[in-house]
Amino acid sequence: MNDPLAYHITWTTYGTWLPGDARGWIKSGESGIQEPDEKLRQVARSLMTQEPVYLNETQRAIVDSTIREVISYSGWTLHALNVRTNHIHLVLTAERNPETVMEQLKAWCSRRLNEHVGTKRKWWTEHGSTKWINDESYFANAVRYVNEGQ
Repeated sequence: MNDPLAYHITWTTYGTWLPGDARGWIKSGESGIQEPDEKLRQVARSLMTQEPVYLNETQRAIVDSTIREVISYSGWTLHALNVRTNHIHLVLTAERNPETVMEQLKAWCSRRLNEHVGTKRKWWTEHGSTKWINDESYFANAVRYVNEGQ
């Protein structure tokens, strides 16, 4: 298998897209979007240890600059980045496993956000989405989506 052209990585802020969500949701180990399930969403909400996280403008700027800094320092190539109030999308090329890339970015962003607010908290969901981009058409569509589709 050839190395991918890039990765499309997405993750959400803590508590903003729970299992059972009315928008649909992803179940680990199963393909496709799962149907809404209000009972499941309520159970997931009851297990949360803090309120959901919505990034304000300052926090979004911290996340944006931190991601750019880590990517530059690591020698990776950023193709597109969009930091929203409740999720982050990026397309990048890196000679590392995309799971590792995502975890490093989330860890550095958490560190910088904790420094900013002066306390430690959960900022992100436990995982996220890491999609391999293996062709030019998919690459162009992913970059366009991240830059314009938000």
